[in-house]
Amino acid sequence: MSRRVLISGSIAYDNIMVFEGQFKDHILPDRVHMLNVSFLTPSLKREFGGCAANIAYTLRGLGGEPVVLATVGRDAEDYLARFDALSLDCSHVLPLDDCYTAQCFITTDLADNQITAFHPGAMTHAHRVSALAALPAAFGIVAPNGKDAMVQHARELAEARVPFIFDPGQGLPMFDGAELRALIGSASAVAVNDYESSLLCDRTGWREEEIAARLDALIVTRGAQGAQVWSGGSSTAIPAVAAHRTVDPTGCGDAFRGGLLYGIAQGWDWVESARLGSVLGAMKIECQGPQNHVVDRDAVASRFAQAWGRRPW
Repeated sequence: MSRRVLISGSIAYDNIMVFEGQFKDHILPDRVHMLNVSFLTPSLKREFGGCAANIAYTLRGLGGEPVVLATVGRDAEDYLARFDALSLDCSHVLPLDDCYTAQCFITTDLADNQITAFHPGAMTHAHRVSALAALPAAFGIVAPNGKDAMVQHARELAEARVPFIFDPGQGLPMFDGAELRALIGSASAVAVNDYESSLLCDRTGWREEEIAARLDALIVTRGAQGAQVWSGGSSTAIPAVAAHRTVDPTGCGDAFRGGLLYGIAQGWDWVESARLGSVLGAMKIECQGPQNHVVDRDAVASRFAQAWGRRPW
């Protein structure tokens, strides 16, 4: 039985900066209509990022079989070498010579708020990669990518009867209500954070419970408040796993999804899979950057046991 997981989403370079203050102290509410602010960021790191690559990194570390569906630009030689070193399947990553790999510029303040600028670059052409060509697969996820790619890959996975998570993330504002309702209708599950859930409800006109009723599962992550899983007609709260230290929230949601997908591909239920996701989210937040946390199966099992009273394997 195939345990391959197709991951449609971005591959990007993350330029992560830290502002040693809080944004709220420098943004005047009565002046947002003429906003002109600058934040001094003494700390700068360039990291490997992008939703698909971040999810695949954690999933592969757990022993899963991710297959990334994405595009990169002419500056991606070191990224592709990293995929090779990690034994990540990049046979469905399309290099393009006429553009740059997607670039993200993230500024985080001391309250873990983030301001992000994103250049899509090669990601805009990700619809040139076919999900059908990457079959067979046990599961899939349609994460933030070029809009055309997200629509196409969702359609292809549904046509091939491959269950998948729709994870609109920061791409959610690209879609109107009708488009979102159609994507929810073709997915097996939806995964969003609490802000995205509010926006999704606003755009679709459906409450969280109404969205969940159309799916096998709705997963809403709520940061330090944990996550909520709607599945099988019931709602389960998943407490956040305590982090040893809080260093960088960038990529925590992707690490959560890596754990979630590992569990689902192994045949676990949604609640147990989300618990594993919470463990990986905690382990990620303890490290700078979205792909620097060490995913060691023994260490993950120990953290899972500390949180939930039993080892997952």
